[in-house]
Formats: sequence, C-alpha cells, structure tokens
Amino acid sequence: MVVHKPQVRTTAIKTSSQLNAAARAGGIVETQRLGSVMNKGHHVNTDHRRIAELDRSDDVKPPSTIKQTVSQTIQRVRKEKNWTQKELAQKVNEKDTVIRDYEAGKAVPNQQILARLERNLGVKLRGSDIGSVLPARGSKGKEPAVKK
Repeated sequence: MVVHKPQVRTTAIKTSSQLNAAARAGGIVETQRLGSVMNKGHHVNTDHRRIAELDRSDDVKPPSTIKQTVSQTIQRVRKEKNWTQKELAQKVNEKDTVIRDYEAGKAVPNQQILARLERNLGVKLRGSDIGSVLPARGSKGKEPAVKK
C-alpha cells in the first residue's frame, strides 16, 4: 500500500476577501508584490543619483547674462541713430521687452538675436572687439575704398 501526501497547490489570490478566507482556513499565505516594483531593473543606469545630488545641494547658479559692455554698446549706438527700443525691436523682429532686457544686462545671450542686432546697429557685439564698426557688407573685412 502506497500513501501519497496531497501536494500543496499554489494559487494566486487576487482579492482581499480571498486572502482573508485563506488565512481563516489556516493555509500558508505568502504575499508577493508584482508589477511596477518588480519591473524597475531597466532604470538602473539613469542619472537619478545626479538628480538627487542636485536636489540636496544648495548651490544655485543663475544663467549667464549678457556682458555689461555689450548692453552699453547697444544702448549707445541705438541712441546715436535716434531709434527707440521699439523701433530697434521692429528692425530685428523681436519684442521691445527683449531689447529692454539686452540693454539692462538681464538677457541670456542668444547668438541669433546678437547677430541681428549687429547687422542693424553696424557694430560688433560678440568677440574681443565689442563696439568696433562692422565692415561694409560684401567687403569681407577689407577697408572701404577711399575716393580721391
């Protein structure tokens, strides 16, 4: 005569009422959380550490603003040409608040806007020689011919 022990069959319990019934019956209840927690392995190499470190640090670096010499040059040349901030803004296709921020030194430098300002004002606003006169268009750095 061979006596077999009944095998314990594992079933997945999906509701809390099924869990309570199994506990009342004296069954062995093991809980395992599936889903979002088990699937986080693909996030191992992201820069959560760097982000957390930035959150913990108190160092706040404001964005770099335009140099004071550039803002003074824009304002000086605009006044020499007797243009208002609004007129200059229309010439470079920007809002007058952008020109106001550039002249106040509060703007974050944008190379496209600076290039349009250079062309319209006729002075260099980038590089080492800020405020020098731009060469005439098409001359490619040559000095203008002097008529005798």
